[in-house]
Amino acid sequence: MSDATGRGQGHQTSAKVVEQSNREEGIIRAGDTPVMHERPEDWGWHAEAGKTGRIAGWVLAVILLTMLVGNHEGRVEDIYLVLAAAILVVTLLWDIRRRKNSWRAR
Repeated sequence: MSDATGRGQGHQTSAKVVEQSNREEGIIRAGDTPVMHERPEDWGWHAEAGKTGRIAGWVLAVILLTMLVGNHEGRVEDIYLVLAAAILVVTLLWDIRRRKNSWRAR
């Protein structure tokens, strides 16, 4: 284990142990500053898929239901297609209701 001087793993004498708010303690190099807060936007997350994702969900539900028409004889796969489309439609309808009743609708 490392001690308060930062020695231990690799005997890095130029590193020190710091206490970070809302995080576990970390070892930083000399001259660096510890990360105080990382916003999701800083590493690439920019919220939900938005209107494009909702349109793609409806298109996917229609594609799943058109797969019911075909030259297959067994109907077991139809259960899975209808179930997947139904789950997708319920999720999309829940999203419409959530956005309609939310304080900050997108």
